[in-house]
Amino acid sequence: MAEPVALAALALEAAIGWPTWLYARIGHPVGGFARLIALCERCWNRADQPDIKRRAFGVVTVLLLLSAGGGAGLVVEAIAARSSFGWLVLVAAAFPGLAQRSLYLHVRPVAAALAGGDLPAARTAVGYIVGRDTARLDAPGVARAAIESLAESFCDGIVAPLFWLLVGGLPGLWAYKAINTADSLIGHREPRWRAFGWAAARTDDLLNLVPARVSGLLLCVAGGRGWRTLWRDAGKHASPNAGWPEAAMAGALGLRLAGPITYDGVVADKPWIGDGRATADAADIQRALALYVRACGLLWLIAGGVAWLR
Repeated sequence: MAEPVALAALALEAAIGWPTWLYARIGHPVGGFARLIALCERCWNRADQPDIKRRAFGVVTVLLLLSAGGGAGLVVEAIAARSSFGWLVLVAAAFPGLAQRSLYLHVRPVAAALAGGDLPAARTAVGYIVGRDTARLDAPGVARAAIESLAESFCDGIVAPLFWLLVGGLPGLWAYKAINTADSLIGHREPRWRAFGWAAARTDDLLNLVPARVSGLLLCVAGGRGWRTLWRDAGKHASPNAGWPEAAMAGALGLRLAGPITYDGVVADKPWIGDGRATADAADIQRALALYVRACGLLWLIAGGVAWLR
């Protein structure tokens, strides 16, 4: 049942995304995870606690999130099993966990602003999708940031949740989304989060091991090239996973991505990924979006093919 549900969820999310009017009324399901994470951090991540205790509480937080996400999925599956419209219930519960349309709609304004010569607007737009400092980015830096975020989010927002939906049904999908939300909020290396967020970051690394590599392969297939850059540069990223889609995107587009990046006023001297141009522009973002759409199409074929075979 997971395969046709996955294909239908992909199609529904691509068609409507998560509408603004719906978000304004009920928020988004990951908002519940964010509130739970904030509560746990407020109670357990106190500066006066030793790191070993904060790390233990971080493990408890991860277990709570897995229970919340997986448990919610199990409840919905149980409801669906008793309903004559169970298949539709599963699709409705699955599609918010995917982000094909919303990711596209967040990246496209960056290209539009750069194409119109409005660098301040481009910085603002890219600031919604990246964690780095954007106030002083030049136009190529803005373009690279948008393309890097698109590549990494292709894994986090589409491939990984789809993978866990296929593997574990709704419990797998929403357990993954809970952990990925935790990683984005507390899985950082700054002193405030290093101990408490350790478990979230490591669990997210584990859950993304397969999806990240699948993401890189799909981007290379969709682009028709990039294999050499993928194998050579995937390991240059600090993350064991993010380098795969990023290196694939760099190779497929003939660009250099990553490099020195500023976070909270501190420059991180990251290595370059890829050996093409570093002077990315609006046209390169558009090429990246076209590549992204083709890679999403491959996911549809995979989900449909698995459903047909079964």
